[in-house]
Amino acid sequence: MTKVTTGATMSLDGYIADASHGGFEHLFRWYGSGDVETPTANPEMTFRTSAASAQHLRDLNARTGALVVGRRLFDMTNGWGGRHPMDVPVVVVTHTVPEGWEPESDSFVFVTDGIASAIDRAKALAGDKEVGVNGGTIAAQVAEAGLLDEVHVDLVPVVLGAGIPFFAGLTIAPLQLDGPFRVVEGDGVTHLAYRVRPAA
Repeated sequence: MTKVTTGATMSLDGYIADASHGGFEHLFRWYGSGDVETPTANPEMTFRTSAASAQHLRDLNARTGALVVGRRLFDMTNGWGGRHPMDVPVVVVTHTVPEGWEPESDSFVFVTDGIASAIDRAKALAGDKEVGVNGGTIAAQVAEAGLLDEVHVDLVPVVLGAGIPFFAGLTIAPLQLDGPFRVVEGDGVTHLAYRVRPAA
């Protein structure tokens, strides 16, 4: 069975960064805080982290077969220049296909009929690997639909005071988790993994 996981780099007060509140320089400092290189599909983007975080990133890339993101993130990153740095297909949840983009390519699939359809499409693309879901409203929608298996957190020792909550707009709180079943201590970040407890 293909697992569906969500993950985000977040502050101690539970925020992921967004364009209107900033915070990127604090949350993602660990991507350049070490001397072990982890290349991406984008030749201009190489992470330099601690050895522990580099192994964490390699493991994440190896087990991820597809991603599901919202239109807001897709637009904010300008479609990652045509290919996501993880070099996996990305399913974009949207109301309309962006101008200038094909509805489906080997890099992006635009799904206009809801989160369940997006997860189904991503599972088909991922094969026996995991489907990763970005944080924010998309993570909340997947959790509310009962489709989320695990929550992964890259916890950074900073308090932002504002931003987008990891599960923005979640209506089924409290969402019960078990674990952590994995703890990796990096430099300036702790990588945590939890399992979503099935609803009673």
